Amino acid sequence: EVQLVETGGGSVQAGGSLILSCAASGTRDGTYTMGWFRQGPGKQREGVAFIDSDSRTKYRDSVKGRFTISRDNAKNTLYLQMNSLRPEDTARYYCVADSRPWLAWGTTLRSDLFVYWGQGIQVTVSS
Repeated sequence: EVQLVETGGGSVQAGGSLILSCAASGTRDGTYTMGWFRQGPGKQREGVAFIDSDSRTKYRDSVKGRFTISRDNAKNTLYLQMNSLRPEDTARYYCVADSRPWLAWGTTLRSDLFVYWGQGIQVTVSS
């Protein structure tokens, strides 16, 4: 069992920056692949960025060059550095984890592939 707790959300003006953190507790075997999904108002949930324990990463196109995902394996903590934020980044962001090496397998990262989810944290970007 893995518990995920997100921190660091909030409100920011367009062009600003935020850092999201996700602290994982429980069995480390369940956090081989970690990442972030988000769901904006009236929108479908979408994958944002993912990283595995071997530092493979994957980003959705709209955040490439603006967001950076990283993890501290010793602390079992995941981070998402978000720069140059846009109003369309406004969403509830969810930390996710799974024991399977989805990035190594080249799998399309759907939300149903991830067993463990945090409660989510709100990010609001105003224009």
